[in-house]
Amino acid sequence: MNTNTPLTTPLAAVPRPPGPPSPWWGLPLLRALSRDYLGFVQRLQHAHGDITFMRIGPECAYDVLSPDGVRAVLVEQADHFIRWERGIEVFAQVFGQGLLTTEGEQWKRQHRLLRPGFAPRRVAGYAALMVDAARQALDDAVPPGQASARVEVDALMTRLTMDVILRTLFGSRARDEAREAGEAVQVLGRQAMREMFLPLTLPDWLPLPGKAGKRRALRTLRGLVDRHIDARLNAAVADPATVPTDDLLAMMLAARDDEAGAPDGTGAGSGLSRAELHDQSMVIFQAGHETSATALLWWSRLMAEHPEIARRARDEVDQVLAGRDPTPADLPRLDWLGATLKEAMRLYPPVPALMSRRAVKEAQVGPWRIPAGSLVRLTPWVLHHDPRWFPEPEVFRPERFTADAPPLPRGAWLPFGTGPRVCIGQHFAMLEMTLIAAMLLQRYTLAVPPGDDTRPAAELNVTLRPKGGLRLAFTRR
Repeated sequence: MNTNTPLTTPLAAVPRPPGPPSPWWGLPLLRALSRDYLGFVQRLQHAHGDITFMRIGPECAYDVLSPDGVRAVLVEQADHFIRWERGIEVFAQVFGQGLLTTEGEQWKRQHRLLRPGFAPRRVAGYAALMVDAARQALDDAVPPGQASARVEVDALMTRLTMDVILRTLFGSRARDEAREAGEAVQVLGRQAMREMFLPLTLPDWLPLPGKAGKRRALRTLRGLVDRHIDARLNAAVADPATVPTDDLLAMMLAARDDEAGAPDGTGAGSGLSRAELHDQSMVIFQAGHETSATALLWWSRLMAEHPEIARRARDEVDQVLAGRDPTPADLPRLDWLGATLKEAMRLYPPVPALMSRRAVKEAQVGPWRIPAGSLVRLTPWVLHHDPRWFPEPEVFRPERFTADAPPLPRGAWLPFGTGPRVCIGQHFAMLEMTLIAAMLLQRYTLAVPPGDDTRPAAELNVTLRPKGGLRLAFTRR
């Protein structure tokens, strides 16, 4: 691997990093990125180093692909960057002005209002809902009376994590609409990837490929969220005593931002408007089930491929839980199980790319000056597969993440991002995944079905899903 100019080189002598040539205004580079984003960026690092430069049309783009560089952008100089406008434009069509898409004071206010609902102690209160949802879904994974079955794991995990988020967000059980909503999320992810590489998004009413499916998917998700919000608001008027007080929607309705002050001068602080409730619910609903389902999919496949690693995790679960349901207090003692989940997210980060930023001030990354106006791309997939930080990076080795493992460079493992914009739901996701994984191992032994020896290819549609789905053999213990 080529190395970048040493840190001792005078800045004036290194005006910009190395990178590929950009003939035809960089259109061939854009085409290569759209066809194989992860592979292209990985090859880019191998050829040119940890910080590279390319020009695509009017864009001056820098790829930052080292732990120190990531921290320089996301942590140390976070106020020098905003999220990439084109990505935000695409996501805002689904999520509106929610926590995922806002910037500046608007984002800070939303973060203050939502943060209490995702504090570790509050998240632990959702564990019973998670366990109940997992118990029902996992017990039904193999039909009654059968010792084993070939299970569509992507459908199972999507339904399960959607049930969890419906219960924790709206206090509601998953209904028939859950399957349709899960399909809608996948449709929107595929369409978002297509539109991300276009200079602008054409109106959805045009008869273009993917537009009809996008319209249907948006109606499905918006309808689901609005029905739940309207039902809650109507119930609060008709019979306040029947309204749940312990789910995320209740938390959002009660949240007040004292720092902003009350518009009417009462000092009570401002809350979320009806439109903000919708947008935040859309973000929580999508992010709260899709990324967890994706991580559990890959974890399941890896455990099926590595029976010795799975046996060690199963023995740990049996010893710690002794047949009972898991609780948040058990997580510190499920060290090996937690390590298998973290290693699965290293090999297959649920969101492996598209962590792009726009420099609003000049920044410095290593020896390089990043001018204001530049596009900076960060790709966790490349860091997670870098042999300098993870020897034998293609090998599934959970011992990298056990309590006694050597510490990793900060910024080398990024399943939830880092810095001020770190995923607000990371504690929720780790609790949910660990509880589900433990309960799955309590009930079943996983195996790769005959004829499916080749691991599915990874397909990037915002999240990283197994192409063609995932099927495994579940055998009752």
